[in-house]
Amino acid sequence: MLHDTVKAYYGAELTGTSDLKTDACSTLDAPAPWLRAAIGRVHAEVSGRYYGCGLAIPAALEGLRVLDLGCGAGRDVFTLASLVGPNGHVTGVDMTAEQLAVARNYEAWHADQFGYGAPNTRFVEGYLEQLGELDLEAESFDLIISNCVFNLCTDKPAVFRAAHRLLKPGGELYFADVYADRRIPAHLAEDPVLYGECLSGALYWGDYQKIAREVGFLDPRVVAHRPLAIMDARLQEKLDPIRFASVTARLMKLDGLEPACEDYGQAVIYKGGVKGMERVFKLDAEHEIEMGRIFPVCGNTLAMLMQTRFAPFFEVIGEGATHFGLFPGCAAPDVFAPVEDEAPASAGGCC
Repeated sequence: MLHDTVKAYYGAELTGTSDLKTDACSTLDAPAPWLRAAIGRVHAEVSGRYYGCGLAIPAALEGLRVLDLGCGAGRDVFTLASLVGPNGHVTGVDMTAEQLAVARNYEAWHADQFGYGAPNTRFVEGYLEQLGELDLEAESFDLIISNCVFNLCTDKPAVFRAAHRLLKPGGELYFADVYADRRIPAHLAEDPVLYGECLSGALYWGDYQKIAREVGFLDPRVVAHRPLAIMDARLQEKLDPIRFASVTARLMKLDGLEPACEDYGQAVIYKGGVKGMERVFKLDAEHEIEMGRIFPVCGNTLAMLMQTRFAPFFEVIGEGATHFGLFPGCAAPDVFAPVEDEAPASAGGCC
């Protein structure tokens, strides 16, 4: 079974990040200072077993209830635990007992490190494809994160459906994962190394967007992306000509989002106040909003700002009573292209 393959790879084959054969399960982007400081408070043994492919921790976390799908040894869980504060809580789910044993061994250590009276963390063993069978209450989480794990799941639509069910209205799934520019041939998915390295289980990018919308995440957004390098020549030969990308995405649980960017003559002003985004608020790769600047937005972007935890940080201009059609030039980024090949995102309006 693929579950057994993954558990063996992450429980026994890999003893640390240095054992990886590609950069798919590696985070190459430098974290912002506020996030780097939080990561730096995590115990070295936990951090040494980190296999994420992106920075799957967003901003504005104080007091949130968070769920980490595929938490491993808990690096992101403990990082989040320090950021949500003593009134927040973080639950981690993973199927690999060896990884969870490391995480549980350091719960009390991290609570003491953060100055909390008791741990604000919990670790649950189980399969992500069976989240409905675990002790997790529907609509009880403000935020769900995952870091390079969905590609390892055998029933990816089931995991997306469960994530949508577990989120509160206005909550978000913020996650990093690996995608392919075409559907992976079946024989490659049976290769234990390719699967364990987060490659041959990767979703085709088009299928990901279809699944996200079908389960209720109606406007998937790309926060960051990079093409992946295959360092091992033998693996590269097996995979050629498939291209892979690591993408950090933001999926909001919001009703009434539209299939396209519709213009209702509205704008927002970012008032500041989000730690780490004091001058510029980044919603996604196309929306970087300078503090104090009038920034035109489509109806979907407005909902993502004003029907979520971000609402206190924004002021809205315009009633939205008139529809002016589509915003011109709306286009999603090509996640498989080198980042430097993309045109810079607009600083003055939606999309």
